[in-house]
Amino acid sequence: MTETLPKRRLLGYGIGSVGTGVFSAVPGLLLLYYLTDVLGVSAAVAGAVLVVPKAWDVLLNPIVGAASDREAVRTGRRTRLLLAGAVTLPVLFAAMFAVPVDSPGFAACWAGLAFLLAASAFACFQVPYVALPAEISALPAERRRAMAWRVVCLTAGILVAGGLAPALSDSAGGGRAGYALMGAVIGLAMGAAMITSALATRWIPSRPGDRSLRLGAALRTARGNRPFFALLGAYVAHTLAVAVMLAGAPYVATYRLDDYGLTSAMFVCMVGPSAVAVPVWRRLSRRYGHVPCYLVALVLFAATAAALYPAITSGSTGAVLGLTALVGVCYAAVQLLPLSLLPETVHADAGRTGHAQSGAFTGLWTAAETGALAVGPGVFALILALVSFRSSSGGGSSKDVFDAPVHQPGSALTGLTAGFTLVPALLLLLSVPLLLAYRRLAAAHHPAKEPRTHAA
Repeated sequence: MTETLPKRRLLGYGIGSVGTGVFSAVPGLLLLYYLTDVLGVSAAVAGAVLVVPKAWDVLLNPIVGAASDREAVRTGRRTRLLLAGAVTLPVLFAAMFAVPVDSPGFAACWAGLAFLLAASAFACFQVPYVALPAEISALPAERRRAMAWRVVCLTAGILVAGGLAPALSDSAGGGRAGYALMGAVIGLAMGAAMITSALATRWIPSRPGDRSLRLGAALRTARGNRPFFALLGAYVAHTLAVAVMLAGAPYVATYRLDDYGLTSAMFVCMVGPSAVAVPVWRRLSRRYGHVPCYLVALVLFAATAAALYPAITSGSTGAVLGLTALVGVCYAAVQLLPLSLLPETVHADAGRTGHAQSGAFTGLWTAAETGALAVGPGVFALILALVSFRSSSGGGSSKDVFDAPVHQPGSALTGLTAGFTLVPALLLLLSVPLLLAYRRLAAAHHPAKEPRTHAA
């Protein structure tokens, strides 16, 4: 495809990110808190429940990527896997928040199994979905337009889910019943967006090569794309930082700002500005280059995260919400810019290998992203365990679980605050040298192509 893409096709692709944004945000925001403060699961066990299913998903995503490429060779489309994930994920998502028995041990097993199955269904959709931008057009400018639409829809999905999910559970009385209602409603909305996108993108031709590659061959072929792995490293580090912040938000709202209801406000302040900031970052990247803008966003994000520490310890809700809004501006950049660079990195490598293996690369990309999103709550859970955080006694079935949180020692309050602010700041700064390595490697990998995108 070489013509300008109509908006209806861009929207048809982008709307799938409403669903992926929901699944990326809600478990990271609420599942840890649901386990520790509603069901009484210890922080250490709850962290394992979040990490172990995603560890399986890290192994599964490259397999799904290779399978997606094989399907594309046979059929010219990636639709079947997209539909398989879109149809099954909503049911499994609802099951995660519908633990039927009031027992911490049973709750941990139920939520862990449901999360593992949901993550597997998500991989079936997410991996081929992320592969589509490299195939949506032969023109780099059109591929970047598609990514901008995707990030706007992703932001909308995260904003609606993250802002609505805590409010839904709270309005239904909190506790197990409130979370069960939230899971069902949010799951239905997520499924509708993903099924719509799977059907709306059937027109995109997928041709990864003349023959399909098995997983091992696909990974060996991808291994030589060093700019891809440097970009992936930078993306994983700041995705981990965001995941840690998401997991910590309900704890900061409850134990430092004395109002669980502020979880929704913090989330809206973080994600809301992203929708406005995406077109601004897109214009800036066209003028100054993707990598320089990406670097600026990372440094500003880290500085803002660190500045949240004194704001939270002082109990200033206004300052916390204001700084969280600035985080949202930076968040837009660290979503848009690496995802705009990814299709170009895949395209630039096709001449070296003879295979435009979008599925193989996006399988690796989503595996690493999934791992980071899972490890984030696990890191926060580990911090809670180390600082002697006290879980609830379980059996939460009313709003009292939010009105009377467990009294925490000073070490727990300090630890959860640092986990929400200083730990993410350090992870964001870790992305900087990796991104500089990407710029150097990309310039050597394809020096004559699109210098504004790949060089300073």
